[in-house]
Amino acid sequence: MSVEPVRILLVDDERNVLRSLERLLLEEEYEIITASSGQEALDVLEHTGPFQLVVSDYRMPAMNGVEFLSEVCRRWPDTERMILSGYADTASIVAAISEGQIYKFIAKPWNDNDLLCIIREALDRYEIAGQKPPAGD
Repeated sequence: MSVEPVRILLVDDERNVLRSLERLLLEEEYEIITASSGQEALDVLEHTGPFQLVVSDYRMPAMNGVEFLSEVCRRWPDTERMILSGYADTASIVAAISEGQIYKFIAKPWNDNDLLCIIREALDRYEIAGQKPPAGD
């Protein structure tokens, strides 16, 4: 029996940020897919199946990270969601975390070791949530 790889979708409109995240996760045995916009990421999710984790930048053109992750939460509620931001405008991020749409907020620039730990925690949450018995059992 083969074990399905852990799939992580990284979303940022800055290619250098995506490359940094990919490099950070290179040593891990994750399947990494990248997208440069919220709409592109929704298309990837729609056509390539579920991901355990989506990590998105906050400030992107057309659809910001909170809007994107709110849509991910609505359509793929089991997927863990994290947001990255280098900006201080955090009110909408805090609101989204409070509403349960986003698991964690990560400030840019991030500490590599801290980010790896947070990603592992998010994947553990995904795994644990998948082992809960259905309601009513």
